[in-house]
Amino acid sequence: MLKDLFTKKKKYASVPSEQAKQDVPEGIMTKCSNCKKIMLTKELKKNMQVCISCSYHLQMTARDRLLCLLDESSFEEYDEGMVSENPLNFPGYSEKLEKDRQKSGLNEAIVTGKGKIDGHPAVFAVMDSGFRMGSMGSVVGEKITRAIERAIEEGIPFIIFTASGGARMQEGVLSLMQMAKTSSALKMFSDNKGLIISIMTHPTTGGVSASFASLGDYNFAEPGALIGFAGRRIIEQTIREDLPEDFQTAEFLLKHGQLDAVIHRHQLKESLANILGIHQNGGGSQW
Repeated sequence: MLKDLFTKKKKYASVPSEQAKQDVPEGIMTKCSNCKKIMLTKELKKNMQVCISCSYHLQMTARDRLLCLLDESSFEEYDEGMVSENPLNFPGYSEKLEKDRQKSGLNEAIVTGKGKIDGHPAVFAVMDSGFRMGSMGSVVGEKITRAIERAIEEGIPFIIFTASGGARMQEGVLSLMQMAKTSSALKMFSDNKGLIISIMTHPTTGGVSASFASLGDYNFAEPGALIGFAGRRIIEQTIREDLPEDFQTAEFLLKHGQLDAVIHRHQLKESLANILGIHQNGGGSQW
């Protein structure tokens, strides 16, 4: 009997570790990066990647964003087959590009094309942080420039969604050149009385925030989006001062006059449709 007390199998399961509690089945459930609530991925997708609990705006793929915004079957994609090369022979860059193509299902970090919102036509450029963190390389800049030129030809507005970690280091100065290239194209578009709408999503940083992301006639952002050029720590070390907690958030920029509005994702389609309608009906656009 005494022996049995030491050899008997345990009747009770062990308490799982904290790590085990936090593990989420891949693809089935998604954890909010803000409030940590775990939700069914399909329910989160129905809610446009907005947390059901705290309304935090999770990152969204370019194609999902277009699907939520545009009229059904109205999208015509431009330059889908354009792919980046490795012009500087940067070690491992080609392999990373191929890996991102397979992971994201995209050839580059941006999708461009023509579509309609409530019947109003526009040219769209939508960045995707799932491909090289939405970084700006030569192909990204070229696709944006070509999209702007198509908008000029058709005389319709240009709408861009940004989500980027900045310039792509593997392409060096060729990446930085895209800042001037896209900015020049937008200036030409503006001179032709074109309407430019920029929507900055989380995150929009570096050379992207310092160029085409900030050159809209309307500059909007999603709630809580990180928007800025240099990182917080670098700025604090440079100016030798502590920055506000909400520094470089969409709300901070709105308060200081750098944005026209912060728009919840659920209200964005209606807001864009209203703006397009106003300009189409005598608000200064040529189309």
